[in-house]
Amino acid sequence: MAKIFKIIDKAAYELASQKGRFEGAEIDLKDGYIHFSSGTQMQETARRHFAGRANLMLLAVDAEALGEALKWEASRGGQLFPHLYGVLEMRHVVWAKPLPWNGAEHDFPAEAFA
Repeated sequence: MAKIFKIIDKAAYELASQKGRFEGAEIDLKDGYIHFSSGTQMQETARRHFAGRANLMLLAVDAEALGEALKWEASRGGQLFPHLYGVLEMRHVVWAKPLPWNGAEHDFPAEAFA
């Protein structure tokens, strides 16, 4: 199973878990799709967009389960990033783990690299 990753606030994760779906963070709603990162992109995404922020969750999502709504499109430096044109049904989340800030960077769970 190919996994893609989403970093979201813990409160947004809890709400999405209750609703069974994640409709997107503010930037996602503005851009018209939900931003994800591949396994090789997630740490840079955290550094660029979430530095210093606590109370975050890292979600691993089954990319194949998202079907044709998932598009790989050029973004930062021409890299292809996964973008979901639709809502994320929480049943497609393989796991969700805290993404703590240690004062210098985020500590990624070992499962993110498996």
